[in-house]
Amino acid sequence: MPVAKPVYNDLINVINSLPDDYTSQVIDFARYLKAKAERQAEVMSEGCPICAKLRDPVTGEPLYNNETKAGIKEVDDMLAGKIPNTLKSFNNLEEMLADLDADEDIPGDN
Repeated sequence: MPVAKPVYNDLINVINSLPDDYTSQVIDFARYLKAKAERQAEVMSEGCPICAKLRDPVTGEPLYNNETKAGIKEVDDMLAGKIPNTLKSFNNLEEMLADLDADEDIPGDN
């Protein structure tokens, strides 16, 4: 969806009014957002990266790549108690989000 020209011009004016060190941070952030959007578009065009793209012609079972198979086996082994589960667990969404916020690295926030 294209950005409306007046909004675009207002954004440029705000960026140009920032101190030089902020301007470079805004440009870095814009590059990050562009790269993220490009990667999301690439993933969406390829489809789900862990979904089976092929099915066995006889059984109809999904055919996963080796990385996905290894991940499925690891989870199965954790559930069976064959390997220790070292993943964090949470009682609710709020706990998980608080943990994510605590671990988040913010560029330029030292």
